[in-house]
Amino acid sequence: MNVRRRHISAVALTAVAALGFGTLTACSSDSAAAGDTGSFDVVASFYPMAFLAERIGGEHVHVTSLTQPGQEPHDLEISARQTAQLEEADAALYLKGLQPSVDEAIGQSPIATKIDAAELTTLEEHGTEAGHDEEHGDEHGTEAGHDEEHGDEHAHEDEHGHDHEGGDPHIWLDPVRYAEVAEGVGKAFQKADPDHAADYRKNTAALVKDLKTLDEKFRTGLANRTTDVFVTTHAAFGYLAERYGLTEEAISGLDPDTEPSGARVKELQKIAKEDGVTTVFYETLVSDKTAKTLAGDTGLRTDVLDPVEGITDHSRGEDYFQVMEANLTALRTALGAR
Repeated sequence: MNVRRRHISAVALTAVAALGFGTLTACSSDSAAAGDTGSFDVVASFYPMAFLAERIGGEHVHVTSLTQPGQEPHDLEISARQTAQLEEADAALYLKGLQPSVDEAIGQSPIATKIDAAELTTLEEHGTEAGHDEEHGDEHGTEAGHDEEHGDEHAHEDEHGHDHEGGDPHIWLDPVRYAEVAEGVGKAFQKADPDHAADYRKNTAALVKDLKTLDEKFRTGLANRTTDVFVTTHAAFGYLAERYGLTEEAISGLDPDTEPSGARVKELQKIAKEDGVTTVFYETLVSDKTAKTLAGDTGLRTDVLDPVEGITDHSRGEDYFQVMEANLTALRTALGAR
């Protein structure tokens, strides 16, 4: 579909094909990588956005991801080559507030269709102890002590420059919010590529149906449990916790690289004892050192709770749905669900 690309020289096409972007399986042929198939070319910021584009676009789209499998998306820095790729695409699908370099590059690009997933649903503020403060108030002293110590670290822009001022960006971990985003992406694709609008509409409906089924699995799977509290290394699961009446206690904030204070570690040890926590969860794309240290100090076990920011050989599944179902299994075990 990208008519500008059809006039690029053979040398330029070879260069574009060699950029090394993470092309998804549906459109990963050599000709598609060169962008010379007449497809609707979509550049996605990272896996959850690329997954939506692939499922909704189907055979009509060529999807590339700016974030490689196994790369921590929060730390992505856009290269000059990737900036050039953006300028040649028909659409960009991203989540503003998660990857500042992506936000800047897309904001400055001349790309015709810019789809910000953050504008397709409602974002909320989630910090290190989002749900726990509401439920327990000052019981553990979290609101006064921890907020004073970390202040703006988790509220807006953290020490690594990750701007979360618009709210917690991890919306894809709530199947209901992710479905809202899918519907918005589907409408944007229909408007930008009207020749294939009927297929985009059909594919969107099928994806939303699958997400509703996933939501039902979480609701029923977590209905009968012995505790509501789970501990993670990274405060990525605020929306999931909110959706299913759980309380996430994160060792670090929204940035997975933030080191916890000694006071926070002691606080988590107390919470684990009082709330019957059995497991400290870590994720596949960051070190498990902190989780294992806390678990060892408190006599807890460790397990993986995957924020599905990328699929690798270490992921417990080959796509979003398989990994989310693996997360459900892990949560059921940790929460004593029957």
